[in-house]
Amino acid sequence: MENKKGISNLAQLIANMEPVLNEGEYIFASVRDVSTIPRTMTICEMKEKEGMTVVLAKKDAESLGIAFDFVAAWITLNIHSALEAVGLTAAFATALGENNISCNVIAGFYHDHIFVDVKDKEKAMEVLWGMTKV
Repeated sequence: MENKKGISNLAQLIANMEPVLNEGEYIFASVRDVSTIPRTMTICEMKEKEGMTVVLAKKDAESLGIAFDFVAAWITLNIHSALEAVGLTAAFATALGENNISCNVIAGFYHDHIFVDVKDKEKAMEVLWGMTKV
């Protein structure tokens, strides 16, 4: 992928966000020592004062003996959103919230990634696709 500036127009982002449900189940965990986790296994890492938050496939966390409470589905918005775009996260978080679906969001350079409870994945996809048709 070329390193070009993403889209920042909110209406264009919503209309063309194309949510994609990634296969598998994912977890969030806080670990003290991330060096015991192969980097090829982490989806994301975030350093916090309490420890390192990691997002991993559930099967990888289980194989490493990492404790977790929340099992999520991973949805990628398949549009190159600009990091400075205003309102996209608020729009989809509001729509999901109105449908009683919590979401945890990670912004990558090219795409926004939404993690929802696995039990809510189909409903979340319906809500997100519904937003594109307005």
